[in-house]
Amino acid sequence: PSERKRFYQNVSISQGEGGFEINLDHRKLKTPQAKLFTVPSEALAIAVATEWDSQKDTIKFYTMHLTTLCNTALDNPTQRNKMQLIRAAVKFLETDTVCYRVEEPAALAELQKNEWDPVVAWAEKRYNVAIGSSTSILGPNIPASTKETFVSHLASYNMWALQGIEYVITQLKSLILSMSLIDRHITVEKAVLLSRLEEEYQIQRWGNVEWAHDYDLCELRARAAAGTLFVHLCSESSTVKHKLLQD
Repeated sequence: PSERKRFYQNVSISQGEGGFEINLDHRKLKTPQAKLFTVPSEALAIAVATEWDSQKDTIKFYTMHLTTLCNTALDNPTQRNKMQLIRAAVKFLETDTVCYRVEEPAALAELQKNEWDPVVAWAEKRYNVAIGSSTSILGPNIPASTKETFVSHLASYNMWALQGIEYVITQLKSLILSMSLIDRHITVEKAVLLSRLEEEYQIQRWGNVEWAHDYDLCELRARAAAGTLFVHLCSESSTVKHKLLQD
């Protein structure tokens, strides 16, 4: 269900044997497959608890992106292993948004060049790979060595973080933009703008459907931000280090 009536008053976290758990009053949160909802870091548990605590009279599950990502990581509904997740992410390079260019109209072609080329150049330097772009419907010919470099890089992430990386890639339709965002090279707002460059160009020319465009933009930003936060929180140490501030 996309919504249900809020049935709890208080949200808290506790540390169990397998990690950090979310408590709704005295009930322990479970996944859709009835597994105990346990996350690997305290910071992630706090973020998920905040999602549940921010729900009002009804629980809007479609707004709880971190909870959804945790459920996916815990239940693994597609039953994929780490290498299958990595290969699926790298496969996006073959259809990467920023690699497909138009020749006409000239103004859009120029916009793509000015906005996308710097990100592609950054990725090529950052990962020491060749990526390129193409105006062909077949897209650019991505070297096998480039794909293997990204496979090796993604292998440094754990299974939880990889679920988040794939989620971000799916939102932006781009491995390059996603890694630029996760590596903190560009902001969420910039990544979303670059992923929607052609649409934004058309809106500038023809105008937008009132409210619909703004809603889609905000929703995409929320999903991209949640996915990026999820990756960072799953890649950090298991507990938040508390510092005592002294006068």
